[in-house]
Amino acid sequence: MKFSLSIAMNPLDQLGELARAAEEAGFSSIVLPDSLFYSEQVSADYPYTPDGSRFWTADTPWVDPLVATASMGAVTERIEFYTSVLKLGSRNPVLLARQVNSVAALTGGRFGLGLGVGWSPEEFEWCGAPYEKRGKRVDEAIDAMRLILDGGMVEYHGEFFDFDKLQMSPTPPKRVPFYIGGHTEVALRRAARVADGWSSAMMKLDDLRTTIARLKELLAERGRADDPFEYQAVCIDRFGLDGYREQAEAGVTDIITMPWVFEGVGFEAEVGPKLDAIRKFGAEVIAKFGE
Repeated sequence: MKFSLSIAMNPLDQLGELARAAEEAGFSSIVLPDSLFYSEQVSADYPYTPDGSRFWTADTPWVDPLVATASMGAVTERIEFYTSVLKLGSRNPVLLARQVNSVAALTGGRFGLGLGVGWSPEEFEWCGAPYEKRGKRVDEAIDAMRLILDGGMVEYHGEFFDFDKLQMSPTPPKRVPFYIGGHTEVALRRAARVADGWSSAMMKLDDLRTTIARLKELLAERGRADDPFEYQAVCIDRFGLDGYREQAEAGVTDIITMPWVFEGVGFEAEVGPKLDAIRKFGAEVIAKFGE
């Protein structure tokens, strides 16, 4: 079992200390969220809350996840980083490939790219990308980025993206894994087609169990039943050693967590209590999980 630390919505001046503490405590990865901006009005519901509302405000701190990875990678040695998830629909895949290539090289290959379509029409439109046909555009963008990031001289000619032969150097020291987010059937099929893993938003264990079972069916249909595949989960109703073991039994391979939440420490709190919570989680959960 892997354990990953989410740094969503924490003050930016704390990120380096949180990353170092997570590495020392035995966490496998740092998980980075993505939000481009907070629009005063939004014309679609947020898909991962019961009432469709956003659970952050205009003043909640966000940082570009690739910039954050470069910053935290510079003060750590072993811990890995991945986005969960970066909104691909509003971004140009060639420019994004340049950024991912750079951060993967600068961190010695300690970076994985978690991708989603995006849910806010404003993020698409105000960044110059159409909201219509977003799923098909994202599928093309993923294919184009995979070509570029795997190295060498490549070209791509699709309905939405088109470029002649190009090469980005240096090639990352190891292949950048792609993880796909989303709970819909379309998202699960996309993960089974192109991804090295799937990343959940907030889900209950029973829903995780059903979703993982479906993903395994889809992987088998594509002849990928025996391929390595990560199931990264934010489970909202099973905690503690027994709860994490239940997640593992359901098929989760990577538990995403924020240890300070269990200690009653808020996002805006000073860094000291968060560091204490990370160390406690490492000693009482990570170190004992396999016993």
